[in-house]
Amino acid sequence: MEIAILIFVIAVIFITRSIKVVPQQNAWVIERLGKYHGSLAPGLNFLIPFIDRVAYKHSLKEIPLDVPSQVCITRDNTQLQVDGILYFQVTDPMRASYGSSNYIVAVTQLAQTSLRSVIGKLELDKTFEERNIINAQVVAAIDEAALNWGVKVLRYEIKDLTPPKEILHAMQSQITAEREKRALIAASEGRRQEQINIATGEREAFIARSEGAKLAAINNAQGEAAAIMAVAEANAKAIEIVATAIRQPGGEQAVQLKVAERAVDAYSLVAKDAKTTLIVPSNMTEVSALITSAMKMMQANKA
Repeated sequence: MEIAILIFVIAVIFITRSIKVVPQQNAWVIERLGKYHGSLAPGLNFLIPFIDRVAYKHSLKEIPLDVPSQVCITRDNTQLQVDGILYFQVTDPMRASYGSSNYIVAVTQLAQTSLRSVIGKLELDKTFEERNIINAQVVAAIDEAALNWGVKVLRYEIKDLTPPKEILHAMQSQITAEREKRALIAASEGRRQEQINIATGEREAFIARSEGAKLAAINNAQGEAAAIMAVAEANAKAIEIVATAIRQPGGEQAVQLKVAERAVDAYSLVAKDAKTTLIVPSNMTEVSALITSAMKMMQANKA
């Protein structure tokens, strides 16, 4: 009975050491008698007990690695505290196992040295403006060396850039001054545009008033001309009617009567004025002579 139990235990040990189930996105490195033999793919795998052994286990997933914060010196001799994160992936399990004693430490150290080298070529202001360029250059520098370690560097991201307090205060003062400058420029542009708008409005109003005055003068002139023409036409019509009436029988006697009435009216108006001294002709025949002279002028005009 004891022998059967011993055989059963040995069989269980053989089975557990010979059957390996590898999870998805993992790779296990197998050594046979201390020498690299191969890598187990995900799924069910069989080994030779006591001859093959699992030496290394690697995850093939993308791994985020926090790169410790460090002090870098820029081109203009300014200290800058830089903190970043590195993303990499194991692509060759064999090189990841034997290319470096610890590829994570190697990648971390290389990321720090590469970052110091890249930032040392830039001025302080450029480090804030060209983060993408810094990230790309760090990835290129690490990826070339990491190929020997079976690692593919996917990207590097700067999490934080912290300058010294004095530099940070100076930068904030510069930003404040720049904003005040932009505010003054905007205010002056607003005043300039306001003055332009006022001048434009006054010019358009003056033009409108002058156009209105011009049209009013034209209308007044046309109205006065029309009135003069109407008066002239009325006078002409009246003269024509008078002339026609004079040609009728008894017309001359009517004119004489009208002239005599006007003369009498004129004498009466002069007599009404208290300040006017009226001298009456001694010979009243002068009035008839005046009427006769007027009639002769009318006859001459008719001729």
